[in-house]
Amino acid sequence: MITVNVLYRNTDALQFNMNYYLGTHIPLVKKLLGAALKTVMVQHGSSGGAPGSKPEFLVITQLGFDSLESYQAAFGPHAPAVMGDLPNFCSEPPSIQISDVRLG
Repeated sequence: MITVNVLYRNTDALQFNMNYYLGTHIPLVKKLLGAALKTVMVQHGSSGGAPGSKPEFLVITQLGFDSLESYQAAFGPHAPAVMGDLPNFCSEPPSIQISDVRLG
């Protein structure tokens, strides 16, 4: 299994509409990626490691797929629609990391 990690860095410039993200963008992603998308987890940062510090990332989303190939086949045709929706909820582009799940 792999995860596609979508990381929204918590900067002073970042504007993020969580209601739109959860109510519109994530359902769009689920619809477009279909059965290839196995799991979705959205995390909202609440603190950094030190007490009272701000989180490094405001939002971290993990999308689970059986393989890199299944992700690429599902996402490729829909990349313009998914990425085109970003300005509707976010002022800064996310960082993306694809990871091979070793334990979980």
